[in-house]
Amino acid sequence: MSASAPSASRRRRVVSALGALLVVLFAAGCVSGPDAAPVWQPGSGGGATGSPEPSTPKPSTPAAAAGETISLSATGDIIMGNAPSRLPAGGGEGFFDSVKEALKADLVMGNLEEPLTEDTGTGKCGATSTRCFQFRAPPEYAAHLRDAGFQVLNQANNHGYDYGPRGYENTQRALQEHGLKPTGAPDQITVVDVKGVKVAVAGFSSYVWSNSLIDIDAAKAVVAKAATMADLVVVQVHMGGEGADKTRVRPGTEMFLGENRGDPVTFSHAMIDAGADLIVGHGPHVLRGMEFYQGRLIAYSLGNFAGGGNALSNSGRLGWGGVLKVSLKPDGSFAGGTLTSTYMNGAGKPTMDRDDRGLGLVTQLTSTDFPKTGATRRDGAISAPGAN
Repeated sequence: MSASAPSASRRRRVVSALGALLVVLFAAGCVSGPDAAPVWQPGSGGGATGSPEPSTPKPSTPAAAAGETISLSATGDIIMGNAPSRLPAGGGEGFFDSVKEALKADLVMGNLEEPLTEDTGTGKCGATSTRCFQFRAPPEYAAHLRDAGFQVLNQANNHGYDYGPRGYENTQRALQEHGLKPTGAPDQITVVDVKGVKVAVAGFSSYVWSNSLIDIDAAKAVVAKAATMADLVVVQVHMGGEGADKTRVRPGTEMFLGENRGDPVTFSHAMIDAGADLIVGHGPHVLRGMEFYQGRLIAYSLGNFAGGGNALSNSGRLGWGGVLKVSLKPDGSFAGGTLTSTYMNGAGKPTMDRDDRGLGLVTQLTSTDFPKTGATRRDGAISAPGAN
């Protein structure tokens, strides 16, 4: 087989993704064009960073054809501070210094739980609001994410739109000006070249400014499309109820404050069936268990990673997070992984947890919630059930 020819595994995967995409579009009875996108959505055609050819799968790159593995790391919720009065000392310099080594990978991803913007005058919390939280950090704080090694930041979460359309667009602009790639807008598929392997990242939540977590058929269409654009597909998803007592993963839809926060198991399995190779979950503000489905890893929640200015509670389990690092082959097969425990210190900065409290909790939850499909770990190492 020549270096430019797609592998048999890759051809099967693209054909499967195309089939799923056609089924979804046929059931819907239409194909949405750019005019159907929300008026605030930046970029034409839903913000996708590439245009697939639905009838002609792209050939694999030389690195992909050679079967080399690439490493990907991911975190849960990131808040660096809350302007104007609750920002870290020193303008946030060195905010991620404690965890920079743990983050290192060929592709580093995080869930950005706040806009990077000046005050747009359209904050979601009014003067008389109760139980309403809105966050923002200065646009220049994107430099701290870049310096930490992050490359792709997910905006598909309940705080992505805290300062309205301008705040959302300002965040994308700030990230891009610092060499970072945003993802999470409706129909947005962010494609990154990683050592010659194309990786597509798409973000999902239950809010209109993101790909839908609730509409499973629409979500499958996004993932199926992504599988025609890249060798690997990563799903970032903000799902599940919130709180210290929300560590368990159970079948069914989860609600929080009257909002539908999705069915994490059904969604994750459906996305893998549609072509996803890795599911990175966040949203409950606590760690959750991990399982394998069809040979693909699902991390149901990576917890709180950073809460600068004490924007997020660091009480007990709410203060624990982790850095997930996995190695994948270009055909999507799992080649190893680790979970490194972190916690938020008194200033909300992510800090290495030498006591491994997060890992201990994830190990316990995985054993309880996924006795047959759970990811097994030895000293933080992740492996599929039955793997040597």
